[in-house]
Amino acid sequence: MNSNKIISTIALILCVFSINAQDLSSIYSKVNPAVVVIYTQENSIVTNGNNESTQVTTNNLGSGFLISRDLIVTAAHVVKVPESLKVLFVDNEVINAKVISTYQSADIALIKLEHPKINPTTVTFGDSDSVKVGQQVFVVGAPFGIDHSLSSGYVSGFKRQSMGKNPFTTVDFIQTDAAINQGNSGGPMFNLDGEVIGIVSHIATKTGGFQGIGYACSSNLASYLLLNNKMPWLGGELHPLSPEETAILNVPQKSGLLVQRVASGSIFDKMGVKGGTTEAIIKNRKLILGGDIILTFNNVTFEVTDQSLIDIANVAKDITKDSNFQITVLRNGRVITLKY
Repeated sequence: MNSNKIISTIALILCVFSINAQDLSSIYSKVNPAVVVIYTQENSIVTNGNNESTQVTTNNLGSGFLISRDLIVTAAHVVKVPESLKVLFVDNEVINAKVISTYQSADIALIKLEHPKINPTTVTFGDSDSVKVGQQVFVVGAPFGIDHSLSSGYVSGFKRQSMGKNPFTTVDFIQTDAAINQGNSGGPMFNLDGEVIGIVSHIATKTGGFQGIGYACSSNLASYLLLNNKMPWLGGELHPLSPEETAILNVPQKSGLLVQRVASGSIFDKMGVKGGTTEAIIKNRKLILGGDIILTFNNVTFEVTDQSLIDIANVAKDITKDSNFQITVLRNGRVITLKY
């Protein structure tokens, strides 16, 4: 290749980069006001050097995005069991919010502002099924608390479990090399049309930092679960017990849900559900013991099977503030019924 061809090739590459940068800058300026920073306070159980467990308050942050005047989508792990939930907008307005619905397996959540945002900028979901490997995307969020930071990259793959009737095990993640770090969770992944095609979830890492592999829940799954099939937030952090764990804890059935924490003012809190009090390690897994173990939802026995989880989901999605709802729990060796 002669020098003229080399110069022409370099000029073409620089031109393409310049066009892409200009396009990204223009799209970013339009969608950025819809991106928010989410601050939470949670009560956690920690164990000190004397093996004494105490309750402490922890502060956490994540990202999210506005889809209407008062609804925000984020990641489920950003809003596990918040005692306090505040949303910071790009204009520095702060509005309190509450959790409406969460799906842990998909790592998505819907929260509602205490009052609507005036003159809001909102974003819409794009069709994540049309996304292809090699497509350029960009992420906006608050990595390490640095507000409204942009990172760009490409779709590098997918991690999927076929959608069925069981919303607790449905998985549909888009893999990307766009930089994702602590604080990005819950933020939007955009295509070059400014549509949200993913909700930032987690990274694959051996060091704790970003190593080129990040995942975002697909927009189609998020839309289906949060907007069309939304299940109310009960307000508890739950651990599904394995048959081995139920045997260790003397649970009178093969599975159950160990209550780790309960948020104040939530449905579970109003029902009197108790969270754990003591940290322990069972089979190399850190758990909080001493809380209730949920055995049934409205007489549906909890089991780690698709049909049981589908039945429980059908019960939960019909719960409203006026619903009659009950669970049975194992507490201090006794089975008791709690009603809502």
